[in-house]
Amino acid sequence: MAAADPSVTAPSAPARKRRGLALPSGGLPKNVNRALVVAALVFAVVLPLFFDPSSGFINDCVLALAYVVMALGLNVVVGFAGLLDLGYVAFYAVGAYSVGWFASTFYSDADFHVGVTSFVEQLPGVHLNFFIVVFLAMFLCALAGMLIGLPTLRLRGDYIAIVTLAFGEIIYRFAVNGDEIHLFGKNYPLTAGQQGIGPLDKPKLPFMKEPLSALQLRPWYWIALGMVVIALLAVVAVRDSRLGRAWIAIREDEIAAASMGVPLVKTKLLAYAMGAALGGMAGSFLGFFATTVNANSFKFSFSIFVLSMIILGGLGSIWGVVLGAVALTFINYSLIPDVLNGVPGKIGLDFQLDQLSFGIFGFLLVIGMVLKPEGLLPERRRKIELTEGIGADEALEAPRT
Repeated sequence: MAAADPSVTAPSAPARKRRGLALPSGGLPKNVNRALVVAALVFAVVLPLFFDPSSGFINDCVLALAYVVMALGLNVVVGFAGLLDLGYVAFYAVGAYSVGWFASTFYSDADFHVGVTSFVEQLPGVHLNFFIVVFLAMFLCALAGMLIGLPTLRLRGDYIAIVTLAFGEIIYRFAVNGDEIHLFGKNYPLTAGQQGIGPLDKPKLPFMKEPLSALQLRPWYWIALGMVVIALLAVVAVRDSRLGRAWIAIREDEIAAASMGVPLVKTKLLAYAMGAALGGMAGSFLGFFATTVNANSFKFSFSIFVLSMIILGGLGSIWGVVLGAVALTFINYSLIPDVLNGVPGKIGLDFQLDQLSFGIFGFLLVIGMVLKPEGLLPERRRKIELTEGIGADEALEAPRT
């Protein structure tokens, strides 16, 4: 029997433990990791207190937090399960339209009110409580995610991307032409087409005296932060579960995973459902925040925007996705339009930088892939995959001494 290689050692007990919500820290003790997480959460909670309640910075922070939830959902599908989804905007659309259907006067012939303010109770239409609408949006998006996932069960790689891209475009066309599609009669169209649905109900939370306002952005910020915490806890719990390991097995080698007893159909559909539910949560929140639902918001470019977040941060990396979402949100909504927009004019060029937003995203992704192909905060497994064997050829060709 061959002797064991002394250079290969089993991982220590702490290394085998689940990391939970620990920040990537290069091997710091578990208590230090927990302290970093608590400190980051406290900082995030008190951050809006140092800025004006209606400042543009807080507005960008609210958008960034909503996009973090979006990116975490897409990371479940693409980063964990390895199913390339180019139609993620469909779940944003379903979530936002859920607000238009269940929290506005859009269906004015109906008269249904649950858990709303006394003022809203006097309005015609369907008016449900904020939390009910969010849960309905998540449920509808989970169903839509499984329906979109069904045709892709036997597909792999680029073919999955093509099918999901087609579904995203189908949803967009339904949004644009939905005013001609009637569900239960002439007065119940699917959408309002290019005109948009609005105004939407202003959410009223139990601990607040007045409904949320566009001039007081701090409550919006804290609600979005709560959604991020819930999404992080859910994603971390699933990642460290048997289902999460099954997703990773499918991502690494689908044939090997099936041979080891992983149920491919159930596992893939659960990935689509969870990713879609998180997209629906963020989509419904953005619908309330924008006070209107417009079909032009659901173009293919939004899917690429969210996909860029997880590629930049690191596929499969939870904290990398958070960093990528925050970074691209501030680049798109603050750096380009407010700081760099007039730079071309100052050097004699007749255009504004915000006209090249997606070109700039593409450039950033290329630079990121060249300098850090595994992402800004990569998942440990993916980092090993991309760096394994680097320098091996040079070592073999080096002269012996």
